[in-house]
Amino acid sequence: MSDPTVPDPTITTPPVPADTTPSDGPLGTALGQLDGAIRRLGYDPGMHAMLAAPRREIHVAIPLRRDDGTTELFHGYRVQHNISRGPGKGGLRYHPAVDIDEVRALAMWMTWKCAVVELPYGGAKGGVAIDPRGYTSSELERVTRRYTSEIMPMIGPEHDIMAPDIGTDERTMAWVMDTYSVNRGHTIPAVVTGKPLEVGGSLGRATATSRGVVHATRAALHEAGHELHDVRVAVQGFGKVGGPAATMYADAGARVEAVSDENGAIYRPGGLDMPRLREYVAASGTVVGFDGGDPITNDELLTLDVDVLVPAAVEHVLTADNAADVKARWVVEGANGPTTGEADALLTERGVTVVPDILANAGGVVVSYFEWVQAQQAYWWTEAEIEQKLAERMAHAYAEVSEMARREHVSLRDGALLLSVRRVADAHRIRGLYP
Repeated sequence: MSDPTVPDPTITTPPVPADTTPSDGPLGTALGQLDGAIRRLGYDPGMHAMLAAPRREIHVAIPLRRDDGTTELFHGYRVQHNISRGPGKGGLRYHPAVDIDEVRALAMWMTWKCAVVELPYGGAKGGVAIDPRGYTSSELERVTRRYTSEIMPMIGPEHDIMAPDIGTDERTMAWVMDTYSVNRGHTIPAVVTGKPLEVGGSLGRATATSRGVVHATRAALHEAGHELHDVRVAVQGFGKVGGPAATMYADAGARVEAVSDENGAIYRPGGLDMPRLREYVAASGTVVGFDGGDPITNDELLTLDVDVLVPAAVEHVLTADNAADVKARWVVEGANGPTTGEADALLTERGVTVVPDILANAGGVVVSYFEWVQAQQAYWWTEAEIEQKLAERMAHAYAEVSEMARREHVSLRDGALLLSVRRVADAHRIRGLYP
């Protein structure tokens, strides 16, 4: 019997389909990362092609009748990058810049993320090109329900499970679940994760990504002989991930010296007063104007003299233009794809430890998996049980990635990619090809 981990020289499929060749933006970064892993693992062009190309994708038109009676049309996408290890798993994003290439990249990163923390999932992602801030709740509900009905053949508890992302929240997931359930004739909580507790959500899910980021930071610091109370932190992005993470860092004794949102940033050497800042943001909706810190720009935050930098907003904020000026010793990626390939190489060359997104922000999908399991069993765990399981899973994943990086003499990002790509490729080989 052949070894499923050894490349099969009989497969000679062309390298990569034309529409998935590297380009600018997140997709180019994702495909470039895959290329490097494929070369190091020695896989053949056929395996490369299978891992680079999405398994399924759909582009749907979403008409909306607005509250004033006018009609607008939006474009929505859902991509299942890979489902060899299990059903697709990935968020639903509402943002005006959403396009098919971004969704393809995010779906690919979800494949590696699920594999690196050993979840029985493949990677998927969805998005609608809409700015949710410009629409009422009832309008967003209509968009969500129409989007769900259009992609319904692709989703389901055993097919593809959605979760919140930028511009969506637990309310959005409740609309998705209800639309799917009504069309199936019975309630199906496991079709989405990140739901409200009242309809089958999980304790701990709302802050799980942030907790995972902090757990990953703790592991990286501990490996270097440091603890959270030793370090100064800057968090770029004060939303669903960055806001709770900043609070958790401060609660653990770290000095959170700078935070930002899309409107600007604030900085206070020695640490911001996080309880006061949270109260201010709750009242004003922004960190800008907080009197407990000095105003700085978002760009300036990225190059502050701190120990840990946490980019926790959007893609490609660390680039070839600013990577040389990053002074942090550790970059922990709370966002998906915040570092370009050029910036990643520069940071690694300078000795900066980058804890990659597919490991650092995997806490959200880990607890999404816990929620899915609970919904399938109709039995819910305590928050303490969930936190313990999350901490254990993140620590174990970091240790495996770190060991791979040391063994192969590569960065943590390359270690995570080698580990995850190999696991997905192994699943392909073990399952075989359907004639």
